[in-house]
Amino acid sequence: MTNFGGDEVVDCVTVEPFMLFDYVKLTNNTAKMDRRCKANEKFYANAKYTYDAMLKRIRFKEVGSYENKTFGIDALLLFREGVMYTINHRNKTCKKERLKREDFHPMEIPADAALLGQVILGSSSGPGQGLLVNTWYGEVATPSGKDKWVSTFTEVGCIPVSSAYYTDKTGWMLSSFFNIVVGILDPREFFPPKFCQGALLDETEEAANFYSIFKNLTKYS
Repeated sequence: MTNFGGDEVVDCVTVEPFMLFDYVKLTNNTAKMDRRCKANEKFYANAKYTYDAMLKRIRFKEVGSYENKTFGIDALLLFREGVMYTINHRNKTCKKERLKREDFHPMEIPADAALLGQVILGSSSGPGQGLLVNTWYGEVATPSGKDKWVSTFTEVGCIPVSSAYYTDKTGWMLSSFFNIVVGILDPREFFPPKFCQGALLDETEEAANFYSIFKNLTKYS
């Protein structure tokens, strides 16, 4: 998966700025696979994700299974303020840590992405039987090399349908998006609960990013 052409992105530059949706994530755990794409752990999760591109805010609530252990995560990421809250409702505690402001990644198709093709999910035989989508490919430079991603967006509205992301450490991780609602239904999602008001900012750890949520899943189980 090294050469998918160099089609230039001409439309669908960004998706809706405000969205609420659920998604499912799966790692590659099939019986037969290319060893270069083999994930080193089995992971499954369902999540509710509230996203505000304008004010750079994300609320992420997830339950899942990792190494045969269940876990739950509730995280509030405020990129403009440079703060992330990891919220434990069971113990009514919060961890407040620094967040890299520059690491906010809008849900958009990067300018250097390559268009793989356009297909209809479902059928084109009758009205309402299919969904026209575009699939894109790209690479992200990292200190250890290059990560890869493949994402599918609807032609109309440029709404995310699925995304696969590859790193050498995790292998391919697949995310499927569904139940998307454009707009913010509950603005309170972007405010920490009252029991977080006394949380002190941890200045000792390295500033976090979105993927820091998953750095130690076992502690959420």
